[in-house]
Amino acid sequence: MYQPGLKGIIVTETKLSHIDGKNGTLIYRGTSIQELVKNNTFEEVAYFLLNGELPTNKELADFNSTLKDYRKLPNHVKTIIDSLPIHFSIMDVLRTAVSSLSSNTDAIQLIAIMPTIIAYRYRRLSSMKAIEPDLNLDHVENFLYMLTGNVNKSNVKMLEAYMIMTMEHGMNASTFSARVTISTQSDLVAAVTSALGTMKGPLHGGAPSGVIELLDEIGTENKISEIIHKKLKNNERIMGFGHRVYKTFDPRAEALKYKILDLTEIPNWIDLALKTEQETIRILNTYKPNQKLYTNVEYYAAAIMKSLELDSSLFTAIFSSSRVVGWCAHATEQINNNTIFRPAAKYVGEK
Repeated sequence: MYQPGLKGIIVTETKLSHIDGKNGTLIYRGTSIQELVKNNTFEEVAYFLLNGELPTNKELADFNSTLKDYRKLPNHVKTIIDSLPIHFSIMDVLRTAVSSLSSNTDAIQLIAIMPTIIAYRYRRLSSMKAIEPDLNLDHVENFLYMLTGNVNKSNVKMLEAYMIMTMEHGMNASTFSARVTISTQSDLVAAVTSALGTMKGPLHGGAPSGVIELLDEIGTENKISEIIHKKLKNNERIMGFGHRVYKTFDPRAEALKYKILDLTEIPNWIDLALKTEQETIRILNTYKPNQKLYTNVEYYAAAIMKSLELDSSLFTAIFSSSRVVGWCAHATEQINNNTIFRPAAKYVGEK
């Protein structure tokens, strides 16, 4: 059977996550994403995905300690980052820096070092002094500190919720890349490098930036309908709407939306985002009534990033720094029951 893009084709069995697109649910190892976000930290959920059980206090302390030990950039990685041209995107730099790590690098080391690579490059490009990791801070708290120099508890909670929700999401394109690479008995660094190259593509990891561009183009409430109708007429994609799996509301988008509404002060442009969502869904239901298009996680991810005053160039890299947990968990699962991926191709050329 031929299916373009392997759509709907089951390529492996997994215990890591389950997505019910019809009912709009997402679970990690049998636990709903809403429950994990409500009750657990980034470190606890990362441990859960990697090991199959939530950690004991001792296991969590050891896990946190190891994460902190590997935050600092090796000198050769700093040299490589500093030598790359300024026009290289953060994702280009992240991919290159990760590929320079030792082939013996494990999952915890990759999870620990990626935020430092991102923050180091970002601040250097912004003519700001790089901030060294603070070992007294938790993972997400330290990430935000290295990026901005500040630690605001409500901002940390929003970013942590986003990073938990985007750790894992089934057999998406970048996860498939990681599993294909590791299935050749290559190393974890190679698998994550493959995944980063896939994540860089705008159809996978670039959507939050597109959402910001959409909202900036709309600008004011009275232009929502005009802009959306124009894009539909020109067959342009409405960024932040629709998902290949979810046929109702994306559960991650809904949870992030509620986090935004819990802010003490909601910026005016977030009010614009809420009104844009409402009007766009109404228009899409008229134009494409059978497609059931709703906001996806990228729409409200963009809202959170904007709330944190983070530059749009960081969006896909931050996404990658959470999804690396899922990539590593999938790579481990693949190794433990490995068959090299070797799909067939249907020849349609001249004979």
